[in-house]
Amino acid sequence: MSLIAAGSETFESPGIADFWQPLVGDGAFALTRTMVVFGISALAISLILARVGGRLKVVPGKGQFAVEGVYTFVRNSLGRDIIGTKDFKPFVPLLFSLFIVILVNNLFGVVPFIQFPTFSRLGYAVALTLVVYVTYHTVGIRRKGFGGWLKSFVPSGLPPWIIPLMFVLEFATYVIIRPATLALRLMGNMLAGHLLLLVFTVGGEFLLLHSSTINKVPGVLSFGMTLVMSAFEILVEFLQAYVFVLLTAVYIAGAVADEH
Repeated sequence: MSLIAAGSETFESPGIADFWQPLVGDGAFALTRTMVVFGISALAISLILARVGGRLKVVPGKGQFAVEGVYTFVRNSLGRDIIGTKDFKPFVPLLFSLFIVILVNNLFGVVPFIQFPTFSRLGYAVALTLVVYVTYHTVGIRRKGFGGWLKSFVPSGLPPWIIPLMFVLEFATYVIIRPATLALRLMGNMLAGHLLLLVFTVGGEFLLLHSSTINKVPGVLSFGMTLVMSAFEILVEFLQAYVFVLLTAVYIAGAVADEH
């Protein structure tokens, strides 16, 4: 932690340890803020979708219009256009669920009184990635058979001498690198964005309230940057939900494709 002296006060910059935040207990079985936030998101999503689904109208209201707009976007742009018209329908519930869960939990990072993105914790990103991982490998094995699934790691037409090397590289990509980068990308962006917001907010508060008069102008500028970064963070939160589901659709499309 970095310390900046200012009279009798010191500034302690936020760090990764601030993302633990146990509420009840300690250690591996503690009830953490992340668990509470994710529980709130699950409850909110379930109630909203149940309410909208139970009151469908020919002329949709605002809530139905918003939900249908998101569903149509995921169904057509991320499902049908990537996986293909023939195979996309069974995967639409998964893609829609992933998009909604990631988007809502990401947006909680800028919602007042919550202000914590769930997926800044790696375990939550890994949990979603495991769902995607099991899905596209299971689909690939069922579609092609285990032998065909293994053969799909090697493009056809390669010289025999390069096939073993290509198999190792492609196997590592599909089985190890893809899931690792899928989880780390989501977690890394949420962690970095939230840390930036914390630095500008906490730093601005310190400069305004606990430092000399000359530092109050940078304090105001720091709060201004908090607003700018919050707007940028909202864009990143939407983008990360989109990228995660986009890559999920790409991986599923590769699993159902006839050739690598």
